[in-house]
Amino acid sequence: MRQIVLDTETTGIETRDGHRMIEIGAVEMINRRLTGNTYHQYINPERDIDAEAIGIHGITNERVANEPVFADVAAEFWDFIRGAELVIHNAPFDVGFIDHEFSLLKATRPDLYPGPVRQHCGVLDTLMMARELHPGQRNSLDALCKRYDIDNGHRVLHGALLDAEILADVYLAMTGGQTALTLDAGDDKDQQAAVPGELSVRRLSLDAGRLTVIRPDEDEQQAHLAKLDAVRSKAGQCHWDHLAPEYAGLGQPKEESH
Repeated sequence: MRQIVLDTETTGIETRDGHRMIEIGAVEMINRRLTGNTYHQYINPERDIDAEAIGIHGITNERVANEPVFADVAAEFWDFIRGAELVIHNAPFDVGFIDHEFSLLKATRPDLYPGPVRQHCGVLDTLMMARELHPGQRNSLDALCKRYDIDNGHRVLHGALLDAEILADVYLAMTGGQTALTLDAGDDKDQQAAVPGELSVRRLSLDAGRLTVIRPDEDEQQAHLAKLDAVRSKAGQCHWDHLAPEYAGLGQPKEESH
């Protein structure tokens, strides 16, 4: 599974007030492993940056004055994220700005307009995930770093690529931490109330006859027996010998339902 952990910085809060993106940072994960592939780009927003925004991310008008405009980087950026699941903290904000930037190209550069991001990418909002895991607690990126013991001491100001890299660590900690298994059945509320860092496993009820067990055919059984003989000759014993014959794959029908 290909995921892109992404963050943006902007000139202000609302696209309806004409605010634009000024930085994009993204890191690639495949099957929950960081690949080392990243995308990082500063953008000339073609407007002034609000003073409040500069106080948050530290990016000034002078810093982005000579950077490319979004139209010049749109194709490369789209190639990087297309078809992936986007992992974003407070996804509606960032996705809203990405959609806004592409929509501005619709009239002048229709070849660069792909349509809404959600039509082409999955979107996973880690803020919503954190609120479900930790209801009633602070779930900012800084708070999650503290909760999951992730070092973000180098994060003085917000920066899109740095925040994306930190968010990748937070996401992996939120979704991969496991210290205990709870096998008791429970409803969704029980699952949401699980202790942070623990994985709750909820048993699923299956209607009778829906689970099909595939048994080995004759060739597969013979190959299995030959393998056991090889183990016996090398080790002097085989633990399979202590199992009932049906678990050794002997004399059973090809298929049955439970």
